[in-house]
Formats: sequence, C-alpha cells, structure tokens
Amino acid sequence: MPPSAPVWAPGTSLSPGGGGRSGPFLDRAGVPPTTKSAAWRWFFYAFLGFLAGQIIGSIFGLLAGDIAGKNATQMTAIAKAASPPEWYVISTLLGLWVGFIGAPWLASRTQGTRHLLSDLGVRFRWSDLWGLAIGVGAQYAIALLYWPFQHDIHNMNAPGQKLTGGAHGAGIVLVVVATVIVVPFMEELFFRGLLFKALARLFTPPGPGVTRARGAGVVLAVIVDGLLFGLAHGEWVQFAGLALFGAILAAISYRSGRLGMNMLAHASFNLIAVVSILNQRGGVIH
Repeated sequence: MPPSAPVWAPGTSLSPGGGGRSGPFLDRAGVPPTTKSAAWRWFFYAFLGFLAGQIIGSIFGLLAGDIAGKNATQMTAIAKAASPPEWYVISTLLGLWVGFIGAPWLASRTQGTRHLLSDLGVRFRWSDLWGLAIGVGAQYAIALLYWPFQHDIHNMNAPGQKLTGGAHGAGIVLVVVATVIVVPFMEELFFRGLLFKALARLFTPPGPGVTRARGAGVVLAVIVDGLLFGLAHGEWVQFAGLALFGAILAAISYRSGRLGMNMLAHASFNLIAVVSILNQRGGVIH
C-alpha cells in the first residue's frame, strides 16, 4: 500500500463531459514528454526521485526517533518492526513524498510546460467516480488471484499492518488519512503521471496515429509500469497483486489521459485494505 483532496487544474470542469482534454497524451500535441530525449530525462528523474525519497525518508525517521528519545538500537528495532509507531510511519512517508513530488516537479520544470498539474494529467471529471468501484473490485479480484494459495501465504496484510498496526487513537486516524488520501495522490503523480508517461513515450514510435507498433509499445509500458510499481513496494508476497493493480492503473491513465480516476481507484483500494486491518484489530481506538 505504501491524493490529497481532489485538485482541479485550471480550465477544467467537474460538469458531466465538461472541460479539460482527454484521451492518450500521445495523441495531443505539446503534452510532455514530447520526445524520447525528454522521456529519458523523465525516467531518470523518476529514478532519482525514488532514490531520494528512500534516503530522505530514512533521515526523517531518524530525526523523529531522536525527538522521541530513541537510541540507535531502538531505531533499528523500530525500522524492522512489523508494526512501527505512527510517528515513524508518518515521518518516513513524508520523506518519501519529497522524492515523489520533487521528481515530477523537476520534470515539469525542465522538460515540460512548467504547469505541474497539467503536465502530469491531474484532472478530474464526474466519470472518474467509477474509479471508486474499480479500486474495490481490484481488491476482490486480487483476493481471488491469491485464493488458491491461501494456505501457503502467511500474514497477507503485512504491508498494511506495517502502516497501521502500531498506531492507536488519533495516531491511527492520521495514518489512515495519509494512507487513503495522500498516498494515492503521491503515488499516482509519480508512477502514472511521471514514470508511465516516460515509458509510453520511450516504447512507442514517434508520430500520430494508432499503429500495431504503438499498441505494442503502450502494452509494454503498462506492463513495465505495473512491475516497477510492485517492486517499489518491496513486498514479495504481495508483488503479483500490486503489479497487476499498477498495470490496471497505468491502462486507465493512458485511456483517460488524466489521473483523476486512478487516484480515486487507488484511494478505495487502500481503504478496503485499511478497513480489513482495523476489523482484525477490533476497531480504531482500543
């Protein structure tokens, strides 16, 4: 598992069928990345952003531990814990988000139009509400995918447990808000707004029009984006499910040309996981 409130780009609308440009960005002139050279830079920025996020997240976690009065041995145990405290979860997430927002900003600034939301496709329409159903459906579809192996898999909810398991009361509310609202926005901005668009431009031939080569390139970009999304979470038991969900989100963003439906699907996907974990715990406050 590991959007802020919906962000509407200037000139778009939430009226049915109104406002904003839709469809694959490859069909719209001037939408970055416009060349393979620019796409390589976007891909490189994504790599740097992910690496920077990991490093900054570790630093923020250590700083939070220092404030909490934890020594090095205690911090090592907390980092490896199945259910770390909420202050550690939030501080590391904040560090990760620095990279996840910094890389798209840099890409838009140097290889785009300098309009971050427009370049990354952050637009919403009423039809994007279907994303809520897609996220819920994806959770149940993945559950069916794993059903034949249920007796061989232990603690399938480990990733969600790591985010919420150590939090209590107001702390868990903060973690849930971060997981269900902010995480989907940041991850979609990074993985589908930045990374997938770079991959789609790299894998498809230049020029307008739908061709067999372009179709194959888009499919390859969807698959690679899903695989990288799964790998980025570092959860090997859940890798197949996360990769499948990432590929679904990449396909949605390609067809719609925006991230609105993705963010809502990602939010409802995470919400189902969080609710499942809270039900196992017997509630939020205890």
